[in-house]
Amino acid sequence: MNYRIERQAAYVLHSRPYRDTSALVDLFSLEYGKVSVVCRGVRRPNSKVRSVLQPFVPLHVNWQGRNDLKTLTTVESTGHNGILAGQALICALYANELLQKLLEVFDPHPKLYVYYQYLLTALAEGDIEIPLRIFEYQLLKELGVLVGLDNLDVTSYYYFNPGELVFEKVASINVGREKNYFYGEHLSAIYQGDYTNIQTRRCAKRFTRMQIEVLLDGRPLNSRSLLSSKKNSVSSAVVVDK
Repeated sequence: MNYRIERQAAYVLHSRPYRDTSALVDLFSLEYGKVSVVCRGVRRPNSKVRSVLQPFVPLHVNWQGRNDLKTLTTVESTGHNGILAGQALICALYANELLQKLLEVFDPHPKLYVYYQYLLTALAEGDIEIPLRIFEYQLLKELGVLVGLDNLDVTSYYYFNPGELVFEKVASINVGREKNYFYGEHLSAIYQGDYTNIQTRRCAKRFTRMQIEVLLDGRPLNSRSLLSSKKNSVSSAVVVDK
């Protein structure tokens, strides 16, 4: 990869402590996809970078290095996407976790970057469900694993085989395995980007999540635990690595 990159648009996906005062940071960049960088001295109390290098803040970053792990040299904020709190914050953390765990290093996805920006803006405005369904759909599409939804019979039922990631047209639903069955009308609406029907939105959630589970291959999502905790309590707190 290039030795030095300057003024690359990016967001922080995740950070974790590294040595005494530094951090390892996973970035989602516009032109290079996921990039891992060392940010030296960011955990010092007087670090000016610490307040800027936060999730959901649009950044311009410079990095350098010949290996896969780069060194962050400069970072500056280019604005903000609004304040995220409660369920919107947890959904944004969920999106970050998906990108961190499912994207390959230095595999650019500029279209997905734009959808990610759209999601953050929508979440800050309190619009959660439809933007999140759209983001999950586009993530699968960009990864090249999205099950095709074109040429479906809108009057038929389809069985989804998660092991082979294929839809099979069926005459009836097998009782006890209802979650694997989808109505053609709802799948067609997802394909067309029409989420006005609540049944379509519920279908989209099952459809995308089942495929995401296959990709995660058993790896847990911490953000889902946060969402479950929030639903089971009046208040919840989000702990961010420092």
